[in-house]
Amino acid sequence: MCSKRGDFLGAVQLYESARKEGIQLGQYHYAVLLYLCASAAVGVVQPAKSGSGMRTLNSLDLSNADATTNCVEFGEEDEVMPNDLQSIGARSFEGNDGKMDLRSRRMYRNVEYSDEIKSIRQNFNGFPKPKSHVSDRLNNAGKTKDGPSDIENGAIDQEDQVVILDENVKKYAVVKGFEIYRKMCLDKVPMNEATLTSVARMAMAIGDGDLAFDMVKQMKSLGINPRLRSYGPALSAFCDSGDIEKAFEVEKHMLKNGVYPEEPELQALLRVSIAVGKGDKVYYLLHKLRTSVRKVSPSTADLIEDWFKGKIAARLGKRKWDQRDISEAIINGGGGWHGKGWLGRGKWSVSRALVGSDGSCKCCGRKLATIDLDPRETEKFAESVASLALKRDKNSSFQKFQKWLDYYGPYEAVIDAANVGLFSQHRFLPAKVKAVVNGIRQKLPSRRWPLIVLHNRHITGKKMEAPVNRAIIDKWTNADALYLTPTGSNDDWYWLYAAIKFKCLIVTNDEMRDHTFQLLGNDFFPKWKERHQVRFSFSDAGPEFHMPPSCSVVIQESENGHWHIPISREHEYEADRTWLCVTRAASGSETRPEDLQLHQQSEQHAMEDKDPQDGLDPMSEMLQPNHDNIRKSPPETHQNLKSIFAASVSSYDGNLLSELESAGRAGDCIIDFQI
Repeated sequence: MCSKRGDFLGAVQLYESARKEGIQLGQYHYAVLLYLCASAAVGVVQPAKSGSGMRTLNSLDLSNADATTNCVEFGEEDEVMPNDLQSIGARSFEGNDGKMDLRSRRMYRNVEYSDEIKSIRQNFNGFPKPKSHVSDRLNNAGKTKDGPSDIENGAIDQEDQVVILDENVKKYAVVKGFEIYRKMCLDKVPMNEATLTSVARMAMAIGDGDLAFDMVKQMKSLGINPRLRSYGPALSAFCDSGDIEKAFEVEKHMLKNGVYPEEPELQALLRVSIAVGKGDKVYYLLHKLRTSVRKVSPSTADLIEDWFKGKIAARLGKRKWDQRDISEAIINGGGGWHGKGWLGRGKWSVSRALVGSDGSCKCCGRKLATIDLDPRETEKFAESVASLALKRDKNSSFQKFQKWLDYYGPYEAVIDAANVGLFSQHRFLPAKVKAVVNGIRQKLPSRRWPLIVLHNRHITGKKMEAPVNRAIIDKWTNADALYLTPTGSNDDWYWLYAAIKFKCLIVTNDEMRDHTFQLLGNDFFPKWKERHQVRFSFSDAGPEFHMPPSCSVVIQESENGHWHIPISREHEYEADRTWLCVTRAASGSETRPEDLQLHQQSEQHAMEDKDPQDGLDPMSEMLQPNHDNIRKSPPETHQNLKSIFAASVSSYDGNLLSELESAGRAGDCIIDFQI
């Protein structure tokens, strides 16, 4: 049970005994051994974890975070085989006065260890104390307040603990890990993604990013598809060493192989980019976060705030730009960003703010954008949901539901009735669903019944036969508002598909994060959910609805170069969400929307005041909205501006404002005169 107990040293002992007895190890055994070696090499092992994939950039945070909120995991569910190394001959060794069970970490008196392992065992302080901080475990490992250790009493819940290892064990793990890897190569045991990733993690532990990257690079030649976790060790090593070029080379390799970085990877790249002062990389990563993460974690928000408060950020930015070009880029991009680089110069102001119900920032007053969903993407999304549901359903049940919707639809809202009826208790209550149904009807334009999707198991049993419950169900049925999903089906597919098909609201508190929804990907689905999900709660007055936000909850970049960055928190309603509001004083050379409007009005007045009998005005060409003139600023225009402005200032009469307007018209620009 070495992997279950996080017993790296026990696994090594089993490995040594297997070699002495000539027992051939298989790929799985090597994978478990290398995983334990790699975990021990970085200093943290999570007992009883052999399921979903480990993420290096997440697991490294264990060194300064509470263990109960972190885990280091191994492999995939389909990689789980017989527990641990039992199949290679786990048994007890007899000693003179005692024995040791090789399948456990418990140590008895005289154990036949090698001198090397015995020395490490004697100094091993990696046993955790329940519910304690990492630093506490390092200082008080294995001890209890009153006497014997919790380990001796068997009182530790292995599922909730991590094993923290000291430096001696970490060094030994690296040496032993590479020895086992070499043995695996000599025995010509086929490599898989898990074994190569473990070797990469060991390379990361000794700061060898190149070796960690080499492990990933050879995967394709071996017919192995690298995964996100495969790149973590190399990326972490390069970022920690400040080698930004190689760090972005890893990212490039990821994208080439169809692997897309998530927030931990982007945060690592952002941290090294800020450390070396690469403003172009920071700008690039902000947009990567915008497209792939949308709202950032508190730790990423802190990092972004530090960047904008720094001196380098204040010095970066264009002093002049074509506002029409920026506006067109925003429109072409769907709204909320332009991607044209930093705009303006000067010190940034960073505040934490809320966004009002009208979508306006309560700090700077800016109305944030609502980014529309592409109808074609919505249609494709509905087709993908239907395809997945049909593959997993039985007896053509989902096809029947599709036909039912065609006959009884459309609907303006869909209710996830199980989620509502089981809210805050384990027993389904139709009365709660009734309250939510009646409440949401009052918010719909047509006041029509919403569609209520419910699995049929929730309407069976004696309690559901009570007259009050039966009356509620019958009323919904008679109104053609209730659809009961059959036995063996997943009702999530039904209510989700209906909401997508009718482009309507879905009333549920389901966060839609489980395996079912992960199949839908992380591109379009989060955007759709944001625009359509209605969350609910209950008060003494009845149900309360938390409608979709009035703006898109995504990193936004305005036409004047300012930023609004939403911060992600668990179980937070949109009205309470904190945003980073990042602004700076407008550059005098910036052409703002209001300036453009004033400029257009000035042009109109100039045309109205002009005598139609006059000949061709030598400045008429400059009065046209020519972008090239704005950018190039010909010498003739400059001289005319200089003459007009000098004359106006020297005369200092009441015509100063009109002369400034004339100068602006002549140069096809706006002169922002501030005192």
